[in-house]
Amino acid sequence: MELTIRYRTCVRKPGQRPLTPDDWTHAALTAIARGGVGAVAVETIAAELGATKGSFYWHFKNRDALIQAALDRWERERTEAVINDLEREPDPAVRLKKLFGASFQRGPSDLAEIALLANPGHPAALRAVRRATERRITYIARQLQALGWAPADAHDRAVLLYYVYAGYLQMAHVAPDHIANGAAVRRQTELVFDALAARQLPTDAGRRK
Repeated sequence: MELTIRYRTCVRKPGQRPLTPDDWTHAALTAIARGGVGAVAVETIAAELGATKGSFYWHFKNRDALIQAALDRWERERTEAVINDLEREPDPAVRLKKLFGASFQRGPSDLAEIALLANPGHPAALRAVRRATERRITYIARQLQALGWAPADAHDRAVLLYYVYAGYLQMAHVAPDHIANGAAVRRQTELVFDALAARQLPTDAGRRK
């Protein structure tokens, strides 16, 4: 009997499918994009989904559990899935250029990413941001090492490249009119790669010294 009652609380309205955890985590990320982690309110999200709080408690123990699930989804989609896609490309230089290009093009529209990197606003969010940052920097550094940079140099350059990305997101938030698109993004991607990633081989004169 208890299971039957709980299942019924998951049903929204006649003709509508029951909500899934993915529905709730997507809505939570939308709330984060709108106003940071503080905007994740169970009653508000339930109303937006056309559901009751009973539906929420079918899937999640409390608000913190929803926030954690949304953050896990953010890490999967915005870090691990991106890396997995890049790994299909065998050339580390092409991988980096694809990564920079995608970051420049899609980053400004990802308001949840901007909100989380600028102000995590919750202990779980801070941990997620730190994990994602470390994972991304480590991945970039690995590509730079594959291009011939020594480990220490690769790490320093990976950190600088991440500075560029974080600054770009902040610029998109506070001064969107200065954010490039199209051909300008491609030019800027090449400039960033040439400045910080391309391995400059010594010239003949330099080798003779």
